[in-house]
Amino acid sequence: MCNEYLERLFNFEGRVAAITGGGGVLCSMLARGLATQGVKIAVLDLMEDAAKKVAGEIVADGGEAIAVKADVLDKASVEAARDAILEKYEKVDILINGAGGNKKEATTSDDLAFFDLPPDAVRWVFELNFIGTLLPTQVFAKLMAEAGTGDILNISSMNAFCPLTKIPAYSGAKAAVSNFTQWLAVHMSQNYSTDIRVNAIAPGFFLTQQNKFLLTDEKTGDLTPRGKTIIDHTPMGRFGDPEDLVGTVLWLLSPGAKFVHGVVVPIDGGFSAFSGV
Repeated sequence: MCNEYLERLFNFEGRVAAITGGGGVLCSMLARGLATQGVKIAVLDLMEDAAKKVAGEIVADGGEAIAVKADVLDKASVEAARDAILEKYEKVDILINGAGGNKKEATTSDDLAFFDLPPDAVRWVFELNFIGTLLPTQVFAKLMAEAGTGDILNISSMNAFCPLTKIPAYSGAKAAVSNFTQWLAVHMSQNYSTDIRVNAIAPGFFLTQQNKFLLTDEKTGDLTPRGKTIIDHTPMGRFGDPEDLVGTVLWLLSPGAKFVHGVVVPIDGGFSAFSGV
């Protein structure tokens, strides 16, 4: 198998990616990874300073990127972000729906029973993760439908396969993201183009701002009992590193995966394969 063939399989030349939540820990790494392959990156984030930081780092490393402020729960804001990207790059080939997260107020604990979870907190988590995937998809997938080609990558979670204790809102929202991924794959193929692909990744356990308070002790940095249980049930014996996501994402978005459609790929160090015994 010659190098020319492999280069065709993983060729990203001339492509443009919009990444929501692009200022965060995981999606900023995906932005950097795609940029190394020549993809022009639009880093979308509600926190404009975080988006600018990531875009600036990409440019400093020789890539091409812009930062765009966007609220994924406000369709008008996402449409304005789309217009800014089109003004700069004229198209969008790739959408990564990376905005999401959890919050303490929607998490059960010794101090907060399930029966007392505030509906507003549960609603916030569900909307951020699911509606925050739906609205950007409505905006950017329409461009892909008009062009007849494109790739959409959603960020699901291990919680979508088997819900974890304590986080019912987050688990339910990510299950909705997985289901939406499958639905959208069929919908885009049957109604618009078989050259539009929709897939998702389901990261296992990575330390982010949203889950750090559950997995590590805020004062000592040691693993909490929950964090230790996760490590004990992850055959590879560690939390994921953001860079662990990049290879799988490059594959899913490349021509080498052109017949991969409507799947949710675990990236979890074996967590989903382990029965606990």
